[in-house]
This record gives sequence, C-alpha cells and structure tokens, in this order.
Amino acid sequence: MSTTHPPSRVLVIDGSSRLVDALRTSPDLEDAAIETCRTGLEAVHRLSRRAYDVVLTSAETTVEEDLRLLAVLRRARPGIRVIALAPEHSPEEILSALRADVFACFDAPFDLDEIATMTARALEASDGSKGIEVVSAKRDWIQLRVNCRRLEAERLTHFMSEIQKDLEDSSHEQLLIAFREVLLNAMEHGAGFDPEKVIEVAAIRTARTIVYYFNDAGPGFHLEEIGHAAVSNPPDDPLAHVERREAAGLRPGGFGLLVAKRIVDEMLFNEAGNAVLLIKYTS
Repeated sequence: MSTTHPPSRVLVIDGSSRLVDALRTSPDLEDAAIETCRTGLEAVHRLSRRAYDVVLTSAETTVEEDLRLLAVLRRARPGIRVIALAPEHSPEEILSALRADVFACFDAPFDLDEIATMTARALEASDGSKGIEVVSAKRDWIQLRVNCRRLEAERLTHFMSEIQKDLEDSSHEQLLIAFREVLLNAMEHGAGFDPEKVIEVAAIRTARTIVYYFNDAGPGFHLEEIGHAAVSNPPDDPLAHVERREAAGLRPGGFGLLVAKRIVDEMLFNEAGNAVLLIKYTS
C-alpha cells in the first residue's frame, strides 16, 4: 500500500511580493506550499493549528525580535526551522541566532535566489536537528561543533559569510572558498560524511590574522600518503593525482586542499594529520 506524504509547507511573514514569487517559482521548491501571513502573532496562531516545516521572518524585524519570536514559535511547534531576514545584523547577532539554532540569516539587500535555495535546504533538514553547536560566540573567537553532514557545511559556510562581511569583497570570497573546501574535506575524508561524527571548527581573528581551525578526529593522514589529492602533486605535474584517483576508483576531485593552500598564507597540519590550521594575514 502506497502512502501519500503531505506537501512541505513554508510560511512567510510579511513577505514582499518579489520574495514570495521567488520562492514559488524556484525549481527547488516546486513541491512545497508557500503560504503567507502578516505578523509574527498570526504565524504563532497558524503553527498552533497546523504543521509547517519552515518559517521566514519579516524583513522589517531585527534579529533580536526574530529570536524572541522563535522561542514562541517553538513552543507552538517544536522543531520548526526558521530563516531570519533582517534589515541588517551584527556578527554578535548572527552568533546569537546560530546559538538559538536559527537555520540561516540574511540581511538587506537580499539575494532572493539564495534565500530560495536555503529554504529548500531547510526542508531537507531533520525535524529538530541541531546540527551546529556553539562553544564560543565571541566575535574574535568563534568555536563550534558541527555534525558531519554536507547540509551543515553549507549552513556554516553561509553563517561565516554573514559574520565576516566587513572584509574586502575579494578577501571575503576567497577565504570563504578556503573555509568551505577544508570543512568539506574534513567531513568527507576525515569522517566519511558519517552523521554520527562531529567536526570541531574555530575561526579566530587577531589584529593581523584570520585563523581557521578544523579537527575531524579521524585517523589522519600524511601528505606523502595522499597521492590522490592535488596538494601532493609535484610542481611540474599539476594533474598527477587525477590518474591516481582513477586507478583507485575515486570520484573526480581532490583539489580542495590545494585550492585552500593557494588562498591562505600558511596551512599547518598536526602530527596525526587530522587537524589543520589556515592562516591569512590581513596586514
């Protein structure tokens, strides 16, 4: 006997017509019901009467107001995923939202396609899943424990993008690439994308540097043992690893560490090879 699953439901509070249209026309959300309401209070009443999967807050409310609303929404519907839209936000507010398990944050000017994509990702998430645990939420010392899932890597990369918006555009984009590549490398090769495992991540800022730290608690590696990765290629043969990956039956790739190494100023591994520091000098 086949079972019919109810459609996913997204509730948008005080959403602009452009945002609602972007959600309703997104290929990633074609199977979701996109509904709207005018206020946070109305959203609470809606959630008390029927199930929704994701709520998008009003773009006119602050992160602080959204976090107060989140607490009420979760009393009405535990496990609800919330995407916070705000006119602006500070790194401290983003960290507060991350600690409260907000799924994602955006501030103006809004990238509607990115919001639609993140809404689709929120629909994929497990109900009540707290995939990112905040250990330290100081602006200059962020320390996290992250469940080993690609979804959490996407979420964390987005949060880091919002937190470090004060960097110059080119540095901002490049550092995000390095951060994402090493985080995914730790999840894939260090932890095998095992959702039971956790990656330790830190982002530290000093007066002259930005430092990223990753520890996957896996068996580790040594550079001479990973001939399938581009970072091990000799200078005169930049594609040597491709043949080794094919021979080992591995999927195309292996460029992550090399990409990150070329972006940052220093890349350091611990003795076991399961922890790495990325250092970028800012002055």
